[in-house]
Amino acid sequence: MAVTEEQSFRLSQRLTAEGVGTAMLLAAVVGSGIMAERLAGGNVAVALLANALATGAALVALILTFGSVSGAHFNPAVTLADASQGGIPWREVPLYVTAQIAGAFAGVAAAHTMFETPLFFASRHARSGMAQAFSEFVATFGLLAVIWGCARFRSAAVPFAVAAYITAAYWFTASTSFANPAVTLARSATDTFAGIRPSDAPAFIVAQLIGAASATVLFRWLTPRSAGSGGLTKIR
Repeated sequence: MAVTEEQSFRLSQRLTAEGVGTAMLLAAVVGSGIMAERLAGGNVAVALLANALATGAALVALILTFGSVSGAHFNPAVTLADASQGGIPWREVPLYVTAQIAGAFAGVAAAHTMFETPLFFASRHARSGMAQAFSEFVATFGLLAVIWGCARFRSAAVPFAVAAYITAAYWFTASTSFANPAVTLARSATDTFAGIRPSDAPAFIVAQLIGAASATVLFRWLTPRSAGSGGLTKIR
């Protein structure tokens, strides 16, 4: 089916929203991590608390800002789950994912620029092992469960529910809840508090995708009417 000029324009709007929103999210994650580490005086718990609260606050604001444009996925795992339920056409998935990954790296670069560090530098923060990977499965399963459960019955609560869950998951998962392949890739390019070694990223991404798929299958069974009902791009 031919794409009209208006459809092409609206797609460009959605992709821009995904790119800018993901960039702002990563600027918040990495920037608050740098600030927290500098101000916490070596107290890792205080630094993690500050990083978690800043990330949660940013998520509320960004989902409210961009949700009505693109669905505010900011996450390839969410985009894939949405497409699987008819939220967006599969042909748009590679474009969404590309915008998210590009935005994520742009956000890291922005944070580094603000704090006068190299634009990109590979992380040396080890996050390896089965416990870390399982943590990412749990984190992403929970994230998609929250999204699907709220999107089906109380879509206005999605920004607050997602932010609350991610803030909590910073603390109850051993991995501090990346729950996002684009975030994982971009955080491998920052040797700061929020970083992850590039060699550890693939296991995180695989676990995240399995977690997202598992939650989507579960909620397709729990709330079957959500399948094909407009997906996350309809969230307001």
